Amino acid sequence: RSFAAQRLIRPPIEDPTVEKDMHLVPFTIVKGDNGDAWVEANGKGYSPAQISAMILQKMKETAESYLGEKVEKAVITVPAYFNDAQRQATKDAGRIAGLEVLRIINEPTAAALAYGLDKREGKTIAVYDLGGGTFEISILEIGDGVFEVKSTNGDTFLGGEDFDMRLVEYLVGEFKKDNGIDLKNDKLALQRLKEAAKSKIELSSSQQTEINLPFITSEASGPKHLTLKLTRAKLENLVDDLVQRPIAPCKAALKDAGVTAAEIDEVVLVGGLSRMPKVQEVVKQLFGKEPHKGANPDEVVALGAAIQAG
Repeated sequence: RSFAAQRLIRPPIEDPTVEKDMHLVPFTIVKGDNGDAWVEANGKGYSPAQISAMILQKMKETAESYLGEKVEKAVITVPAYFNDAQRQATKDAGRIAGLEVLRIINEPTAAALAYGLDKREGKTIAVYDLGGGTFEISILEIGDGVFEVKSTNGDTFLGGEDFDMRLVEYLVGEFKKDNGIDLKNDKLALQRLKEAAKSKIELSSSQQTEINLPFITSEASGPKHLTLKLTRAKLENLVDDLVQRPIAPCKAALKDAGVTAAEIDEVVLVGGLSRMPKVQEVVKQLFGKEPHKGANPDEVVALGAAIQAG
C-alpha cells in the first residue's frame, strides 16, 4: 500500500478504519498522547501531522532545489471526505514544515481545475481516482465557477499495490509449477517480484511484455531464473475483480448526489492505474461517455493545486 500517514490524520486509535490498517501496514500504529493513532519508528512515536510535515518538508526542499529560490507558501490538496479536524491537522503539518498554507483544496476539485472545468457552468462532474493505495469517487457540481462536492465514496483498501500483489501471486505460482520451488517465504525474491510487477504499466500501451528475473533463487543444482511472457489479456483476467470493485462505490456516490450516470457531464480520471485500458473501459461503460485523458493522471491534482495557487 502507499502507506499514507494521511489516512491516520485525526481518527482515534479505536476507530475501525485504524483497526483495519494495523494489520495491513508495515509499521507500528500506537496510541498517541492525545488518544489519536500515531506511528512508531525507532522506538519513538510520531503524530500523522508530524509525518505529513516531514513529507511536506522534503517536497519544499525538492521544489527549492528545482526553482533555485525559497518556497514559503503552498496550496495543499486533501481527500474530499476530510473533515474540519483533518483539514486543520493538514494545515498544522504545513506550518511545521515551514510553509504558509494559503489554501486547502479538495483533490477532485484540483483535478477538475487542471482540465479547466471551472468554466463549465452548471455541469456535473465525476472524478474517478484510482491511486497507489486507495480508490475515491467524487461527484462535483459547478456553480458561479465554484465546485461543490455533492458526494464522495470509495474503497480505502484498493489501489495499485493490490494489483501488484495479484501479479506477484501469479508469478510465484508459475515459478512453483515450473521449478517446484515456493518463493513466498523468500523476502529478497518477493522484493524483486514486486519490482517486476511494475511491468504491468507497459501493458497499458502494448499487448505483451516479458518478465525476466535472472538468479531469482538457487538450489543445489544451481541458480534458477524466472522468464515469463505476460499478455494484457492475462493481466486483465488476473485483476478482473479488482477492476470491477469501484463500480459499487460509484453507484453509491451517484445515489447520494441524487443524479444518474447519464446526468454526469464530464468524467475525470486521476491516479496511475486509470491508464489501464480495462479500467477506462469499465469507467466508460459505467458513465456512458469517454473520460478526459489529456493530462497526466499522476500529476493532474498537483497541476490543479498550482493553478489554484496562481
